[in-house]
Amino acid sequence: MKFILEASPVTDLDAACLVIGAFDDAPLQGSAKLIDEASGGALQQLIDSSDVDTSWKCATMLHGMQGVAAKRILVMGCGEPKKFDEVRYDAVCTSAGAFLRDHATTTAHICLHEMDRGTLKNSAGEDSQNGPGDTHWRLRQAAVNVDRANYCYTTTKKRKKDDNEPRASVSFNAGKDLQAALDEARGMARGYLRSTELGNLPPNICTPAYLADIAHEIAGKYENVNLDILEQDEMARLKMSALLAVGRGSVNRPRLIVLKYQGKDEKSQPVVLVGKGITFDTGGISLKPGANMEQMKFDMGGAASVIGAFEACADLQLPINLICVVAAAENMPDGNAYRPGDVLTSMSGKTIEVINTDAEGRLVLCDALTFSQRFKPAAIIDVATLTGACVIALGHHASAVMSKHDDLADELLDAGQRAVDRGWRLPLWDDYQPQLKSEFADMKNVGGMAAGSITAGCFLSRFAEDQRWAHIDCAGSTWIWGGDKGSTGRPVGLLTQYLINQAG
Repeated sequence: MKFILEASPVTDLDAACLVIGAFDDAPLQGSAKLIDEASGGALQQLIDSSDVDTSWKCATMLHGMQGVAAKRILVMGCGEPKKFDEVRYDAVCTSAGAFLRDHATTTAHICLHEMDRGTLKNSAGEDSQNGPGDTHWRLRQAAVNVDRANYCYTTTKKRKKDDNEPRASVSFNAGKDLQAALDEARGMARGYLRSTELGNLPPNICTPAYLADIAHEIAGKYENVNLDILEQDEMARLKMSALLAVGRGSVNRPRLIVLKYQGKDEKSQPVVLVGKGITFDTGGISLKPGANMEQMKFDMGGAASVIGAFEACADLQLPINLICVVAAAENMPDGNAYRPGDVLTSMSGKTIEVINTDAEGRLVLCDALTFSQRFKPAAIIDVATLTGACVIALGHHASAVMSKHDDLADELLDAGQRAVDRGWRLPLWDDYQPQLKSEFADMKNVGGMAAGSITAGCFLSRFAEDQRWAHIDCAGSTWIWGGDKGSTGRPVGLLTQYLINQAG
């Protein structure tokens, strides 16, 4: 979707639809106030008579408003001002985008970023860092969320004749001084779109080879992006036995995909994003139950999000160096598949006793983490749909963040808060490490039921010693489970915001 700035008087815009916001029992603001004045108070009268519902996320479409050139006005309810926090603001923007998607309008002009004037709070009820006066943030979030709501999966699904086409562009009520906000929105939206689409693709299309093809496509777009793809033979020479073991049971051979973006001089240490790219996870010999197994195509959500964040960075041409490492494999059971009881020797030389072949993500990541250290990074951040325990702990609202580096953890959590793609820190204390003790190897690949997400992080920490490293478990945030299943694209927002912050 193309984002356009439009500073003309809102009452003069001949748009198919104007989108404004209104609070409960509060004076109209910005464009809503101008529209009310131009209509001789008609808008306020409709609110007072309850013909316009200002409850949070409620949408009311008005037609033929006097004194306004636009054909229709969409009024989004913002609810009580005292409850209007960052999350509620994002939800209003998303709801507006969904309404526009479902009601065909040729052009839309959005004014929702005007909804603040000192009312915006964070989830703790404190004045938000994104709140009073931060029009840049509100405009960016409005654009990103309208774009995300505009997404419709069609790659393997025929569109119905009466389905509305996704909107090609949308304008915002702002001047050129806010162009930087829309630039950020464009990059972040591009990253979300890439991640969402990759996550939704069926596993017979989105294989390790397909992820490599997507990396080729991205590398071909930007002069300062290079690509290396390690095939099976090269990974074997590097002794990536853990990664290779996971992919051994599949005809779709694993890949290690390495995208390199140079936005600063070569001497500048890069950030390395490492993504778990299990394009389908049967559980291997430790076979998962059949029910809902089709959702295991989403087990490459970590890879999808780091690829999306990488593309966002390249699109924005951020002044940083960034490397994206994707460990791509398919976990299948056959006569050549790895087994419970196997002992694997990782690239690091550390040995791993396989207790459960369904704990495969940490095995591909451990070799990818060892490989990533050759770049002498400023930070390594791995992202993975690693554990069901993370979903039990945090649901679908937050990604788990683990690190022994408080400053890095804080940077990631702050980025997630600003992007409204939130994380929550879990401990990574050495107290949990004994759960990984093995009688036959340096460690087991699982630590038992207790603290399953944390012990998975503890396992990975053993392959990032002496590194400034963090682990993000996005098992709950990267896709919607159940009836309305689908990829969310997360945590692209968190990662992209982190990169923007690193760029200064």
